[in-house]
Amino acid sequence: MERRKYGNTDMQVSILGFGGAEIGGADEKTVDRLLGTALEAGLNLIDTAECYGRSEELIGKVLAGRRDEYYLFTKCGHASGLDFADWDPVLLEKSIDRSLKRLNTDHVDVIHLHSCSEEILRRGEVIRVLEAAKQAGKTRYIGYSGDRNDALYAVETGLFDSLETSLNIADQEVIDLTLGKAAERGMGVTAKRPIANAAWARAQVADTDYAYVYWRRLQELQYGFLDDVQQGVEIALRFTLSTPGVHTAIVGTQNPDRWPQNAALLQKGALPQELYDEIRARWHAAGSQDWVGQT
Repeated sequence: MERRKYGNTDMQVSILGFGGAEIGGADEKTVDRLLGTALEAGLNLIDTAECYGRSEELIGKVLAGRRDEYYLFTKCGHASGLDFADWDPVLLEKSIDRSLKRLNTDHVDVIHLHSCSEEILRRGEVIRVLEAAKQAGKTRYIGYSGDRNDALYAVETGLFDSLETSLNIADQEVIDLTLGKAAERGMGVTAKRPIANAAWARAQVADTDYAYVYWRRLQELQYGFLDDVQQGVEIALRFTLSTPGVHTAIVGTQNPDRWPQNAALLQKGALPQELYDEIRARWHAAGSQDWVGQT
């Protein structure tokens, strides 16, 4: 699988990474097979978070002894069982230590602040906690995970090594708003939700569903290539990874067979420029001001 230098860091990351949100409630045997299959397919980046159920703990168990085979990203900010308010500096310190214990490691490669607001970022305390964790060797790099103007402010501080943000055929605000500035600062960029939750594959989506916003947008975007579900996945994923400034895209699944399939889709490389430009033009023509990045 193709690898890209992750911004100004020393990491060469696989263009497809594993998103750990969906395994939070899975059993250990499934996760063992899932992550083993992903590593065998050439993936070398695993992204998780403090609030993804048992995700951190399961990763730490099934990959014990294999820590040097992959880059490990996690996030902090939500209490998730700790007796503190979200974004409390003491919470962040305890959350980071808890993550390291769960992940069965003495350090991660990146800790991202988990979608906090610009207002919280401006206070500076949360950033100082991450900087202290980096100085203490608990993380090699620090980052921000989020979208919209919150992410833009985080990038403009110049204090972060990494940005994790939403980008797909139904979520393109970041291309115009943030990516250029992240590239100027040499930030590594991880695209989350890169296939828009495959929302087009469903005839109906409840307005309370996680994928509803993308489903509704795609009704208006009317991309012809979505008529075939598998072709849609391929083009959507290649679109995200063809966007300048993106280094890797994280996809979550509980299906161990999905990883070889996704790796095969990416063998075709970047989208033809004409098709990429067509998708961008459709977005600009059909989109509205409330089509902001989805956190």
